[in-house]
Amino acid sequence: MGGSGRETDGPGGAVGPPPGRAVGGAVRGGTAGAPDVVCLGESMVAFLPSRPGRLADVPAFTRAVGGAESNTACALAAAGHRVRWISRVGADGFGDHLVAAVAAYGVDVSGVRRDPHRPTGVYFRTAADRAGAAHEVVYHRAGSAASAMSPRNIPYEEATAGRVLHLTGITPALSPGCRDLVAALTARRPGRPLVSFDLNHRPSLWPDPATARRVLLELARGADLVFAGEDEAADALDLHGPDAVREALPEPAVLVVKAGAAGATAFAREAVTGHDVRVRVPAPRVEVVSYAGAGDAFAAGYLDAALRGLPLAARLAHGHRAAAAVLAVPGDLAPPPGPAAPVPVPAPAPPVAGPAAAPATGPGGRVGGGGADCGRLRPGLRRPQTGPDDDEEVRTR
Repeated sequence: MGGSGRETDGPGGAVGPPPGRAVGGAVRGGTAGAPDVVCLGESMVAFLPSRPGRLADVPAFTRAVGGAESNTACALAAAGHRVRWISRVGADGFGDHLVAAVAAYGVDVSGVRRDPHRPTGVYFRTAADRAGAAHEVVYHRAGSAASAMSPRNIPYEEATAGRVLHLTGITPALSPGCRDLVAALTARRPGRPLVSFDLNHRPSLWPDPATARRVLLELARGADLVFAGEDEAADALDLHGPDAVREALPEPAVLVVKAGAAGATAFAREAVTGHDVRVRVPAPRVEVVSYAGAGDAFAAGYLDAALRGLPLAARLAHGHRAAAAVLAVPGDLAPPPGPAAPVPVPAPAPPVAGPAAAPATGPGGRVGGGGADCGRLRPGLRRPQTGPDDDEEVRTR
């Protein structure tokens, strides 16, 4: 249920935090007062149609908020984590609305800069499913304040202040400066936080398919955790199926390949053996109202469970639950699905190859670090299990 490349960056449904925002559990590592997660990227004001039909025929629109990274930030904050959103908006009323709406979810917006010379991005969409031929969307984001982000105006120390830095493939498509910024943030260097990268391919933002493929592969190879929809991996990278994606992206310690209603497959490299553990978790059935925001919610659910130290299968399961909650509502955001919790584990079978990896932590328990060891999010990988309806876990070389 994790969604795919076309399921994010849509309108932001209800403005304001869901009722009864949960208090987050204990999160290990990091500096007192520092965010658990920093999300960096553009958010826009979205205009939703008052009724179905072509844009030419819609008489009125309702204002909302849309942005992949801010969606993930809001969902994580609603789940009880300390989250900071970094971006740029115009010194205009739309910028005021964006900042206030994201802050209402409990997100720290102190990293949002105002640009007096560039506007806040906006877009209009139809009510039709974005996967269908009848869907229309018109963006007014060229030259936006967020497109001016670069290493010159986003300090590296600020972007990497959390335990996790979450980025997407939308930001590098906005401008050469944005591309340079994401390249600098995904460059492996000592002491960096865990870098999470959601492929989020937007064909219309790239100058050509070859550039998109080259840049997205380079950036994904620099990340520690990568999310990719099976469909967008095929479209953007010409990679078909989870194993092909992993073969092309061996560098990330964890790779999650989402296949919508078919579930998600994760590859996690063991610290001890260097071999991959391959885990597949099916998605729950859900009555889909809108696909918008499901991929962002999946990333938030996965990171929520990871920050709480849950095993890999539980992270995927919670990602599915978070995505299912959003699929059932018209907008991008829904109340969180409850605390992340371990999934039931049957009696373990003997390991296929090599010893089970012990959970590992970075210096001082800090998450991340840019190296090969994904243990800084305490993966707690489990042994294989069997059963046609259970999550599947095997070790591969």
